[in-house]
Amino acid sequence: MAENRRDKIRMSDAEIETFIEQQKSLQVAVTGHDGFPHLSTLWFAVVDGKLVFETYTKSQKIKNLERDDKITCLVEDGVTYETLRGVMIKGTAELVTGERVHELALAVMVRNQPDIPEEMLSQAAEHMSKKRTAVVVHPVKIISWDHTKL
Repeated sequence: MAENRRDKIRMSDAEIETFIEQQKSLQVAVTGHDGFPHLSTLWFAVVDGKLVFETYTKSQKIKNLERDDKITCLVEDGVTYETLRGVMIKGTAELVTGERVHELALAVMVRNQPDIPEEMLSQAAEHMSKKRTAVVVHPVKIISWDHTKL
């Protein structure tokens, strides 16, 4: 029996972890008030094995997640069919406010701005966290593809 093409391009858990660590931007989709997807791209980090990002508390993303905690996140790369790779994570969003926002915001900043001393980033994260909400993505389903395996 021939191998299923979908099974052939699926990434292993280790490949997914490595791939996510190599990416910088996270595409985030939440459901808008009109029922249409609301998409945005953000920097992210992985904390305790889960994707996290932070954004302004008054942002449309947070307002939408307050109504409906379903979220889909995508990390992807490749510019031709045979180089396409991606991981889509469907899940629920945990909205984090208060003191823990600083910790999560700092994780995002350290990951994405490694050339800036952590002490400076910590001060910036502390200041920013007063107006921000962090989001922890709790996966329900993970779908991956790596067309370089074809």
